[in-house]
Amino acid sequence: MSSRVYKTIDIVGSSSAGVEDAIRGAVAKASETVRELRWFEVKEVRGHIENGEVSHFQVSMRLGFLISDVA
Repeated sequence: MSSRVYKTIDIVGSSSAGVEDAIRGAVAKASETVRELRWFEVKEVRGHIENGEVSHFQVSMRLGFLISDVA
């Protein structure tokens, strides 16, 4: 039976286009330097308001990645 070990990191994504765009952008950027990304968890959503309208979204997230054996 194989077992797996994961490590987590916390990141914040941001976008003026929306929450989904902030999530996708953050995962894409993290995947440039973190190997074996497997899952994400949104912990908090917040934003910036200008002139009575939402102008920017921020998403705090936890990413999980697989710790691989180095052979």
